[in-house]
Amino acid sequence: MKKIAYYITAHGYGHGARSCDILNALKSAAPEVPILVKTDLPVEFMKSRLLPGIELRPGAFDVGLIQNDSIQVDLEASIQALTELYSREEELIQQERRFLRDENISTVVADIPAIPLAAAQQEQLPNIGCSNFGWNWIYSEFAEIDKRWQVFVDKFAQVYSRTDLLLRQPFSEPMDAFPKKIDLPLLAKPGTPQRNRIARAAGADPAKPWVLLSFTSLNLDLPALKKISHLRRCEIFTVEPLDWSPAGIHCLTRDLVRFADIVASVDVVVTKPGFGIVSECIANNKPIIYSDRKNFLEYPVLVEAIERYCRHAFIPNAELYSGDLERALIDAESAPEPPEKMPGGGAESAADHILRFAGKTSISID
Repeated sequence: MKKIAYYITAHGYGHGARSCDILNALKSAAPEVPILVKTDLPVEFMKSRLLPGIELRPGAFDVGLIQNDSIQVDLEASIQALTELYSREEELIQQERRFLRDENISTVVADIPAIPLAAAQQEQLPNIGCSNFGWNWIYSEFAEIDKRWQVFVDKFAQVYSRTDLLLRQPFSEPMDAFPKKIDLPLLAKPGTPQRNRIARAAGADPAKPWVLLSFTSLNLDLPALKKISHLRRCEIFTVEPLDWSPAGIHCLTRDLVRFADIVASVDVVVTKPGFGIVSECIANNKPIIYSDRKNFLEYPVLVEAIERYCRHAFIPNAELYSGDLERALIDAESAPEPPEKMPGGGAESAADHILRFAGKTSISID
């Protein structure tokens, strides 16, 4: 049977989280259809979110942005890595063309590297983009001050312009490079509160307010970590790979409960504005404390989503990096209900469109 190949950028966990929602919806809707996923996101992260029967393969086909931590971007390292990767562009395209033929692939979906889309286009296979932004848009900001970025703006835009379909996710830029677009509602689903189970595993007090510091990495020094750990009225959590347990902060493993269940179990989330965590907070109706994020054009789009759909408070980088969370926590506790609600069902809608495109039996969407 012909397969679906799904490529995911390793730029951040948010791309993996939303792709896993769609992949699970695909598997549930058409369990007989084989699915291959290519990504360099950590295998443990992907397996913690995917249903059984979805095959994972390693593969890196874009760079995204190189980050010093979850907030700080290294632009020079990013352009150098991108230049190095694209020195092999034609080699990688031909490599993927062979892979698509050898694996009997019928349809390619990408979030949102261009090289696999280009390979599918040369093989004349149906190819679908699935994202809330294109890398041409992200890089366009840098091209205004550094001309080295312009060639990559153009390369991504050219491939995107030949893509058969874009499934445009919420909190989106216009994505004008894509000729045909279908908008999706919220992909994330509410988790199941697991407060007692987490409390037993972490030795945490379930009666205290619970605060999740949702970052992949954050370069806090020892005095800042001490300030955070001394917030005795709260229980403070991170999720691996961010482990500050030596400082007295609870670190939860991904095999304990699903990440959505962690978000459902805490009282407030402190994070950067990122697609995945904003979606999880909306789905679980959790207040979000967000900080500045420079050199990422998506930031104001996500802040707008936070202000429309979440209870929220803002913490400047200076307060976050010094460990001064108390003011923001008080602000979040008194934050009003959001002015709008966002409808769900985006993962199932995306799966339906992908299966229709692939010529498979599709599910019905209410």
